Amino acid sequence: MAPTMVDLREPLESLIAPPSRFTAGTTFPRAREIRLYDTTLRDGEQTPGVAFTPEQKYELAGMLSDAGVHIIDMGFPSAAPSERRALELILEGKAKGRIRPDLEVIVMCRSNARDIDVTLETLRHMGARPSDCTFFIFTSGSDLHLKYKIGKTLLQLEGRRVEEWEKLPVSFYREANVRMSTAAIRHARERGVAQIEFGGEDGSRADVDYLVELARACYEAGGTRYSFPDTVGFFAPEGVDYYIPRLVAAFPDKPLVVHFHNDFGLGAYNTVRALHHGATIPTCTVNGIGERAGNAPLHATVMILKELYGVTIPGFRYDMLWSLRRKVEEFSGIPVGATEPIIGHNVFSHETGIHTAGITIHPAIYQVIEPETVGGRMRFLFGKHSGAMAIEAVLNRHREELAAEGIEVTPRLVQLLLRLVKGVREKKAMVSQHLDGVRNYYAHLERLGLTEEDLLAYALVLGRGGEPGP
Repeated sequence: MAPTMVDLREPLESLIAPPSRFTAGTTFPRAREIRLYDTTLRDGEQTPGVAFTPEQKYELAGMLSDAGVHIIDMGFPSAAPSERRALELILEGKAKGRIRPDLEVIVMCRSNARDIDVTLETLRHMGARPSDCTFFIFTSGSDLHLKYKIGKTLLQLEGRRVEEWEKLPVSFYREANVRMSTAAIRHARERGVAQIEFGGEDGSRADVDYLVELARACYEAGGTRYSFPDTVGFFAPEGVDYYIPRLVAAFPDKPLVVHFHNDFGLGAYNTVRALHHGATIPTCTVNGIGERAGNAPLHATVMILKELYGVTIPGFRYDMLWSLRRKVEEFSGIPVGATEPIIGHNVFSHETGIHTAGITIHPAIYQVIEPETVGGRMRFLFGKHSGAMAIEAVLNRHREELAAEGIEVTPRLVQLLLRLVKGVREKKAMVSQHLDGVRNYYAHLERLGLTEEDLLAYALVLGRGGEPGP
């Protein structure tokens, strides 16, 4: 006989060693001071091959609003008409009540007057005010980026010759960068922009004293919030322990945004670690999409906080994580891996006899997250590794339906089904379509964007005066 689900007679915490036994002393800002900052619409869209339409950005903004995110980064209004249309839809949604009025909307600008002015003109054209958005005016932070990425721009602004590029010391570029950044912030403030986020790319590989110098100058110029990034996802947790306390101590009365990438799978953990050190605004993306290996995943960040450290974000809809996953998969074309923690298709699925037997007694035996908490559901799969207990448990759940058809749940029926499902699964393995599925998956990813071959083909047509097809 299959065991029936039981109610534990003891508190679960008395039967296991929960994470709180080891994390209870870990300090964090008060939960209501933590503001979730989602950048799916901007950094997530920078995933190779991904392009959201304005309408898709609007729909995602509405879902993020419903989920209780506090801040969304909508993108670069200066980059394309579609970006400007997306901003218009989002602000209209706020005005009409589809999007929460307290949802902060970020618009991205490089540290130049053109980006700022185009964004201001976009707002004016739609009847919005500069104060309706936070302007994120960004630059570079590390010496590598300062000299070799934006060095020629800084030379031009300083009236220097391009031939001096490689000869000038890093100190020149550091000083020029401060002047460029503060000039851009003042330009925005003089034109009515009230909220200005600022930061330097590649902060996690920059000199921390220079970052403090840059941030202090930007605050004095009128900036209101500093964003510290791990642009290439190269942070070890010990690096977080080094940088974040110093930045928090330098500006103890200011919020600190952290924006970490996931190149070593540490984006979410490093983000949580930064909050432990006093940062208050974690940046994430739905499904962790973004450049290269993506960004700190929203689902992992909020659930690590909640389940491992006991920090529940007030008003956040944890039960929307699966629906957010599906919508971003649909719009981006990037499927989430089946074993992705918390939101993967298989994380609440069970097949092996040992596991399903335990689950049928009590879910906590083999599962630490209740599926419904994140909008998922538990399911049993049947095949090579299945056991009789799981089959009997499922049949018992459907006993009335079977009885209505004159079928009795018996040990013989259970054993017949067990042999059948094992045999069917073995036959499927022998004629597996896995190879075709894997090939189709990678072909799909290749089709998301234009390849070098596509670009060269278009160049040949255009270069000969022709018109390329769609």
